Amino acid sequence: MSSLTQLLLKTEDWLQRSANHRSRALAWTQPTRDRRARGEKHPVHDFLHTYYRLSLGQLERWHPGIGVNLEDCSEARQMFRQTHYLFREGTCSVDPTQLAPKARTRLKFSLQILQSTTKRPPNFACHGLHEWAMLYDGAEVRHGETVPLRLPRKEIDAVVHSRPLHCSHFDAFRFFAPGAKEMNRLQPDLRAREENEQPGCIHANMDLYKWAAKSLPWVSSDLLWNCFRLATKAREIDMRASPYDLTSFGYDPIKVETSEGRRLYEKLQRHLADEAQPLRESLILQLTKTLNAD
Repeated sequence: MSSLTQLLLKTEDWLQRSANHRSRALAWTQPTRDRRARGEKHPVHDFLHTYYRLSLGQLERWHPGIGVNLEDCSEARQMFRQTHYLFREGTCSVDPTQLAPKARTRLKFSLQILQSTTKRPPNFACHGLHEWAMLYDGAEVRHGETVPLRLPRKEIDAVVHSRPLHCSHFDAFRFFAPGAKEMNRLQPDLRAREENEQPGCIHANMDLYKWAAKSLPWVSSDLLWNCFRLATKAREIDMRASPYDLTSFGYDPIKVETSEGRRLYEKLQRHLADEAQPLRESLILQLTKTLNAD
């Protein structure tokens, strides 16, 4: 086992933390389950459970993360039966020595993306035009089943032509309509993500939840939840700035086709980047501890 300095949590303390985490998660996951049972779709919230593949049950489940020892008890034996937990000397904790080679490679990649992103200067010049670029020149209306467009297709195309496209995020860029891809100043691809990810990008900050989810149980569920909440904020801003009309779901548009709307988008984007910075640093710290454990 690693020589990491370990925080010891008494049984009553960590059980309370686990219960608190499950309670706050259920406030989100249960309405999601109820909506699914009714056959209803949400254009903002559903994205967090389709694009990001962590199940609702996994989101509800608490993990202490690296560097935390739990006092052993019968509840611990039931909750932490996976091979990556170690029970010894009356305690339970994640054991980095049990990291499989494939999992180690995955964590190293996540860490590299996070580190390269935080070293790059932020860019706030994109103004949320990725959803517009996805609709360019008659392309498929991706969210048409749940919400209508708030502008005619000709006006959407005119906005795409009127502003430079600065998308640096591969997983947004790859959905651009072909004609819009040609207009983007960058041509990000899957292999060059480390060269393009930057901390002002709303999708790079939303993706902190993805990296946290892929890093369970080595990162704590407290950090996972904070990344998830940031992702919900990012997705709301993302879709409010789109050409879709989400007023029936309670979202006022951020009209990035106007100078006032672009100023508002950039303001919100900057606030989001400020919130993301300490979360990215915490992910880097916890992944570094995990990978450097003896």
